[in-house]
Amino acid sequence: MSPAFGAMEVEHYAKGVLLEPFVHQVGGHSCVLRFNDSTICKPLIQREHQFYETLPTEMRKFTPQYKGVVSVSFEEDEDGNLCLIAYPLKGDHGNLDSIDNSDCEPKNKLLRWANKKTHLLETEKITKEWVRQHRKEEKIKSHKLEEEFEWLKSSEVLYYSLEKKGNVSSQMKHHNPWSLKCHQQQLQRMKENAKHRNQHKFILLENLTSRYQVPCVLDLKMGTRQHGDDASEEKKANQIRKCQQSTSAVIGVRVCGMQVYQTGSGQLMFMNKYHGRKLSVQGFKEALYQFFHNGRYLRRELFDPVIKKLTELKSVLETQESYRFYSSSLLIIYDGKELPEVAVDSDPEDLEDLSEESSDESAGAYAYKPAVSTVDIRMIDFAHTTCRHYGEDSIVHEGQDTGYIFGLQSLIDIITEISDESGE
Repeated sequence: MSPAFGAMEVEHYAKGVLLEPFVHQVGGHSCVLRFNDSTICKPLIQREHQFYETLPTEMRKFTPQYKGVVSVSFEEDEDGNLCLIAYPLKGDHGNLDSIDNSDCEPKNKLLRWANKKTHLLETEKITKEWVRQHRKEEKIKSHKLEEEFEWLKSSEVLYYSLEKKGNVSSQMKHHNPWSLKCHQQQLQRMKENAKHRNQHKFILLENLTSRYQVPCVLDLKMGTRQHGDDASEEKKANQIRKCQQSTSAVIGVRVCGMQVYQTGSGQLMFMNKYHGRKLSVQGFKEALYQFFHNGRYLRRELFDPVIKKLTELKSVLETQESYRFYSSSLLIIYDGKELPEVAVDSDPEDLEDLSEESSDESAGAYAYKPAVSTVDIRMIDFAHTTCRHYGEDSIVHEGQDTGYIFGLQSLIDIITEISDESGE
């Protein structure tokens, strides 16, 4: 086990930790679960695990921190509620001193994912309220809940209005349609396999959204090629077609998912990978603009930090010989929480607490003290990554991953264009 596994009480951990839905997953097809506030977990894929175990030092700041491996089982409580419980791997108790487990749900407080008496998952019940609120707007007539949930999963762009009262970050915990879809599918897969196998290995990774009150997340599929070297001919052809029919072939990057909080309307906007595949290059640029716009003004203060980090990542990847990051994604994350407006003639001490500059033309009486807002850039998803250090690979690539680097440069160029145009 990795020394980075760290920190938790062996006793508590040995009893099992209840895994909850990770509500800020906006892309991908592998289910991501919440272990605790600072840690997530996902099904272990050997190639991805090998990547994290052999990760070059210079790349660590651009990937989630790897925290080790757990065993996950599919269980039912006395009421028939289905849940996923994480346990330490056998013989792995010696290195469990460093994960903070204070905010983990103990096993006896089971999350009610589903019940024997009904075929509906609890996540489907959550979406019922969403469907009801959007029925008029989408001209949805009376359907069964199952049909409504299918509509929700197939809708490519969704807007959800949060209540004006209450905590925005707490309301966000229930309304990400992509994460609900992934959780339902994962639970169903494990339920079907439970008779034959009920121990699954999951890897623990840093929760990149934990520092943000209202995470805005953009998931970008990077590179001009998505299929791994081990892909079947059918899979290879399918992935090539997706690239050719999307912006991947033209600029080396496409939208795989998006979650944005728009303070102007109090809405959450979700965009999934199916919509991302349909975008033209101009549509991709407009989607990026939308990601950095909070419904009132463009978050211009984010551009320089994003461009700087993308440029640094590009430089790092240009030094990596033999790596190919096929089907990997890049996350851009920032906080959508809006700061209060303060008048220009306010006390200087009041202005010191502000970190954004408003470009809202209607707010001419207000000014903000510019500051660098925190924004994160991380590579994720390495199930198809390869390099010469992976001894079992029959194909060894030489030089840089030019497709991924091309996508990074395209991203830098387009964000620079948006920044220049918005500053005119």
